[in-house]
Amino acid sequence: MASHQLRELSTSFLTLTLSSEAETRQLAEDIALILKPGDVLCLSGDLGAGKSTFSRALIRNVAADYDLEVPSPTFTLVQSYDLARLNLSHFDLYRLEEPEELEELGLEELLDDGAALIEWPEKAEELLPDTALWLQFQHGDDEDTRQAVFFSEDPVWQERLEATLEIRAFLEGALGTAWERYHLAGDASLRTFERIEKGGESLVLMRWPFSGSALPELVRAYMDKVHLAKDCRSVAAVGQELRKIGIHAPAVRAADYEKGLVLSEYLGSETIVIDGKAVPERYFAAVDVLAAMHAHDFPETVQLDTGDTYQVPLYSIDALIAEASLFLEWYVPEMNGEPASEHSKAEFEALWRQALDACSTAQTGWVLRDFHSPNLLWQEQADGTDRIGIIDFQDTVIGPVAYDVASLLLDARTDIDASSENALYDAYVKARTEQSDSFDSQAFSNAYSIMAAQRITKILGIFVRLARRDGKSAYLGHLPRMEAYLDRVLASPVLSELKKWYQQYRV
Repeated sequence: MASHQLRELSTSFLTLTLSSEAETRQLAEDIALILKPGDVLCLSGDLGAGKSTFSRALIRNVAADYDLEVPSPTFTLVQSYDLARLNLSHFDLYRLEEPEELEELGLEELLDDGAALIEWPEKAEELLPDTALWLQFQHGDDEDTRQAVFFSEDPVWQERLEATLEIRAFLEGALGTAWERYHLAGDASLRTFERIEKGGESLVLMRWPFSGSALPELVRAYMDKVHLAKDCRSVAAVGQELRKIGIHAPAVRAADYEKGLVLSEYLGSETIVIDGKAVPERYFAAVDVLAAMHAHDFPETVQLDTGDTYQVPLYSIDALIAEASLFLEWYVPEMNGEPASEHSKAEFEALWRQALDACSTAQTGWVLRDFHSPNLLWQEQADGTDRIGIIDFQDTVIGPVAYDVASLLLDARTDIDASSENALYDAYVKARTEQSDSFDSQAFSNAYSIMAAQRITKILGIFVRLARRDGKSAYLGHLPRMEAYLDRVLASPVLSELKKWYQQYRV
């Protein structure tokens, strides 16, 4: 049988030995988890070398459905899958008569929002993008063994493959064998998540990509300025202390802090919102969690089980202003069609510094920073504060605790009307007043308004940045909600001077 070789590329960068069909399926799973729109994966090799096994496993993993029917596209030439995570097109070019027919099949258009898996790529290799990953399956020394040889003219593929294989090695060390990896939707950060299934148990694997030279210097400088966590020790440290006082944070099963990998308990996917609507019972339960947290003094330095220590940073005024300034950098040009003037920037900073100084008498403590519906997972069978599972707390800082209350009551992802906000606010104040004679309701009220305005201002900038810099245009759909929240909180007397600034410089 003739061997069908890949086009001439400079050199292979990786060769893996696959000793069974199960290992071929595992490799497909590893690669499925790193696929993104625009990717082209070219499969070559003799008949029976494993291309079909690999293709079916990859498509089923992206679909998160291992019973999915995956027909061969030998006669149709292309089979497209409209999947929740990633559109995927499976090509088989064996029957292609002319390379130009590939253009008629619409490869370029399909790559706009999806990835392509191409068997027999040699039939149209000159029309395939230079950024493609080429994978050749070769027969090994015995009937079951295969060699998987990787080529690409794009060096980024080597980094991506090394990352996913590193995760597999970590999971093998933590869990042994007989587990499956699935993509898990994450947040707006660069972190990636997977759901790991083993013996009926679900876990979450988080990969923290912020170490070494993985980030541009400007991004790292901003993270330092606003006190975003530098490594994943923060996840273990904050979660450990929350669990000590009975707050339901996921327990860490295994971790490699140097490689940025954390395997933890899976708390499900049901939040405090149903069909886009806030569920009052769940929001009031979340208020109870905040009240319980704010009745407790958390440490500035956390001692981890590994012997490491983690220092929880202070939410400084400079950090709060730097975050709010994203509004100037991204939102103002988006709305006004031109950058903010130097004069308006100077006024903005001065007014915010004055407002934040007014928080000095308010209670400070741990601020989880993103205490809102996407990160609050409803535990139907639990009681009390255990009904709220908390995730995404790695950037915890020490600052005005009113920040997290404002984050919940003015939820960036769902509409909270003024009457609901007031009811939740009153429930929090009532709980804190009953817990402590020293609770200062006026200081809290001022801090709540100021922190709400700061967070909303920051988020307006972030959502425009996500849309314009990162291509995540869906975030623009949240702007009207955040703008309405901003108008609501600026009615507070403590923000009267800032209100004048926003009225002058907002379109």
